[in-house]
Amino acid sequence: MIAGAWLCAGCAIPISRLPDLPADQVEAEHRKQQIAQMREYYAQLARVDAVAFRLRVANRDFCENVGAQIGMHATTVRSLPRKYRSYSHEALNVSWTKPTVISVVQGSPAAQAGIKVGDEIIMLDDDPVPATSTAGFIAGYLRSRGEQPVRVLLQRDGVEQTVTVKPILACAIPIVYVTDSAPNAFSDGDKITIYSGILALTHTDAQLAVVIGHELAHANLGHRQKKTINTVLGMAGGAVIDGGFAVGGLYTGGVFSRYLGQAGAMAYSVGFEREADYVGAYYAARAGYDLDGTEEVWRAMGQADPDSISFARTHPTTAMRFVQMRQVAAEIAEKKRNHQPLVPDLRVPPNEPAHDASY
Repeated sequence: MIAGAWLCAGCAIPISRLPDLPADQVEAEHRKQQIAQMREYYAQLARVDAVAFRLRVANRDFCENVGAQIGMHATTVRSLPRKYRSYSHEALNVSWTKPTVISVVQGSPAAQAGIKVGDEIIMLDDDPVPATSTAGFIAGYLRSRGEQPVRVLLQRDGVEQTVTVKPILACAIPIVYVTDSAPNAFSDGDKITIYSGILALTHTDAQLAVVIGHELAHANLGHRQKKTINTVLGMAGGAVIDGGFAVGGLYTGGVFSRYLGQAGAMAYSVGFEREADYVGAYYAARAGYDLDGTEEVWRAMGQADPDSISFARTHPTTAMRFVQMRQVAAEIAEKKRNHQPLVPDLRVPPNEPAHDASY
């Protein structure tokens, strides 16, 4: 008790007469905000999916892994994260038992077949679409069928109808959309992650396309693998130095291994980022996006993260990225005028075959 009194000796006590908060009103507002957040999340996810679909299709020749896609997202209440389930029917009008289409990419195979938001997907060919893991099932089914046409039994306004969808091959790398205010996006080689903070900075789909294209370029160019190799080589060199000191009776605690490993990870980091910006701009242009004004995303990034304007440790400064994007846009425009293929000019290391990406 004495200790408790001592701890609270300096505690301030609110002196305002605060109003009572009716629990039902708080709960009603809580639900309203959750529904609004869920609608916003899936609206932004639909935007990411639409831009990503165009990039995946247009640049499939650059991707090592491709798969059949139709440009549609269907789900059920049970397929959504548990935290969304009590709000999902009211927010998205999805069913507990029948997979409901919540987004269709304009111009995609699904759109061309006449599938619309709100349609309930019953079967793909002769296979019922499950109420759990719906998106994974549809993606897996399409992968197994390739470009073969798929009969889709759907229900619209209580009436069943069958449409035929002709899938198209596209880059198979998944794209994950995360609610996080940080202006960030990254690729780990297996997937691309886009933060909601990036969508706040990309005022046009073309700007979003160069950001997603940047991450797709990282994956296709193997930058993560190259960074890992540089790290291992640096650590190996540091281990030799640590070992030399150990022979002389001085224990370094692996400091050289750690330091040179970090230096290896940093080697060419800015160069990799510039290369991803360069190739990503081509990816966006190949997907039909107009690059005019896309450089403005780097001014917006500079305002969101002022240190990035002049400090370049792992990434180019936003000033460098702004100027480079303008130059690359001019380079691409010149190629269009001369009816040249929109293929980035990449230097090929000795003994490595050139990558044929023209079509």
